[in-house]
Amino acid sequence: MHGLWRPRVLGAWRVPARGPLILAVNHSHVIDGPMLLGTAPRPVHFLIKREVFVGPLDPFLRAIGQLKVDRSGADRAAVGSALAVLDGGGVLGIFPEGTRGEGDFASLRAGLAYFAVRSGAPVVPVAVLGSAEQPSRVMGGLPRLRARVDVVFGDPFAAGDGTGLRTRKILDAATARIQQRLTGHLAEARALTGR
Repeated sequence: MHGLWRPRVLGAWRVPARGPLILAVNHSHVIDGPMLLGTAPRPVHFLIKREVFVGPLDPFLRAIGQLKVDRSGADRAAVGSALAVLDGGGVLGIFPEGTRGEGDFASLRAGLAYFAVRSGAPVVPVAVLGSAEQPSRVMGGLPRLRARVDVVFGDPFAAGDGTGLRTRKILDAATARIQQRLTGHLAEARALTGR
């Protein structure tokens, strides 16, 4: 990432040095995941759509610990793999909107709340800003070479209500709490970076 673009990492000190953790990342461009993988202070295991695991990318992604998920339904194998990362004290990366979009956390899927409540792992909001700006004419929609991309880490927070229960009502409330924290962090990150 540092060879192609100029990532500016802000707030990395907020990421706990050990223990299970979930990084909740906005997603507006294809390089957001790789950018976070290349700049995060700890190794990150992302849930990545199975369509990406093709050709030489398949063994590469598996070798660096990325997790394949079938988005067409409830993928129990992917859920189990993600929980195993957290149970082992690792870092799980999630795009809570489920796919690329505006990157504004406007519509969250329930997966993030489930993992956070089920594991008890804190959630760290992450804003990747600038990845969709100034596209290169040469590199097919990627940001132009040496463009600045900001990666801003927020404060960790608990998503659950402390009961450990995982009812639909509790997960819905956790999703609302998460969305409020993520959108708040995104606004702060934009003010901080001027983006």
